[in-house]
Amino acid sequence: MTDDLLARHRAVLPSWMPLYYAEPIELVSGSGRRVTDAQGRSYLDFFGGVLTNMIGYDIPEIREAVERQLATGIVHTSTLYLIRQQVELAEKIAQRSGIPDARVFFTNSGTEANEAALLVATNHRRSHQILAVRNSYHGRSFAAMGITGNRAWSASGLNPLQVAWLHSGDRVRGLLARLSADEQVDAAVEDLREVLATQTAGDVAALIAEPIQGVGGFVHPPDGLFAGWKKVLDEHGILFIADEVQTGWGRTGEHFWGYQAHDITPDLLTFAKGIGNGFALAGVVGRAEVLQAVPAISFSTFGGNPISTAAGNAVLDYLIAHDLQANAARVGAILADGLRSAVGGLDCVAEVRGKGLMLGVEFVRPGGGEPDPALTNRVFEAARDGGLLTGKGGLYGNVLRMGPPLTLTEEEAHEGLAILVDAIRSAAGVAQ
Repeated sequence: MTDDLLARHRAVLPSWMPLYYAEPIELVSGSGRRVTDAQGRSYLDFFGGVLTNMIGYDIPEIREAVERQLATGIVHTSTLYLIRQQVELAEKIAQRSGIPDARVFFTNSGTEANEAALLVATNHRRSHQILAVRNSYHGRSFAAMGITGNRAWSASGLNPLQVAWLHSGDRVRGLLARLSADEQVDAAVEDLREVLATQTAGDVAALIAEPIQGVGGFVHPPDGLFAGWKKVLDEHGILFIADEVQTGWGRTGEHFWGYQAHDITPDLLTFAKGIGNGFALAGVVGRAEVLQAVPAISFSTFGGNPISTAAGNAVLDYLIAHDLQANAARVGAILADGLRSAVGGLDCVAEVRGKGLMLGVEFVRPGGGEPDPALTNRVFEAARDGGLLTGKGGLYGNVLRMGPPLTLTEEEAHEGLAILVDAIRSAAGVAQ
């Protein structure tokens, strides 16, 4: 990126839009899992445009699907007309969702998908009370921000919803940390019952939760927690919304959706990011009885347009044909096991966590659990210097996040692992 482009960016774009790296980069080309910046430097990409370039870059099957649609001359029609690509993709998602008698509504982003889910849930239950989880992130719009349990991403205390908060699955700090998995589930379920009894009027609309918290630093609860929660919710008729914006499409390796690790079926499921592989595509899928509980006309001008759904169909077909869920499990294990073995014992590493190709490393000050965002940033910069792009996150900005494309090869996993280990050890001042 030239200094001129950086200056132009700062002159016309808001200051609250962050740029990665001390010296921001402009990515000008990509192929497979690699991108090239304006200076000609190549990088292995372990963040994929924030877990969005799920299949990678310059994938012929996706490019050709989009080009075929472009060749028709129809880029947009609005949903007031039948869109063949949209219907075909909705059929595939409904079938894959695990939700019986499912309906799908397409939007442009995960934020909009979660807004749509809230619209549906509050109408179905005739209540604006929502249960949300601490350390969560659900989007940047008014209501989505209101159910985001992370101060750094909550730009306003104003809220159209009445929200009560549940504990997250954090195993490093908090009231439920250090409990065994079974004890944490029991404590979280007991907490839910108390929250319902003390912080609500009873007629709660829904609980919304990420199976693995994305912006929250890939924190996740023990498998089975959602089942414990849902048993209580069902006693009260409260809906369960699974925010699968980052966990969907097999990224966790062990399941197609993150919610499946808990042996439940949600009432509503939101999706985004990876399904478009860079094209703006998202939505909500849910039981017909629930999703159709909107007593007015509503549609999304650009949601599920011919171009984005052409891409979405190609992405989903490619994902299934190449069994990328299994690949995520295989190469994710290389990264997770390698990190735990090489740096998991360092006193500055509180935890290596995640599932499949959704992995985080949390950094703390030696001798305690105090978050160390400065060290995290040094690791982040060192990885970039070594030719690897990663992400950052966590409630305190002290988690290195990795969400590579699901097409990552074993060779690339080993390559990225070596760069990460070197970056962590050098940033922490550990002898190589």
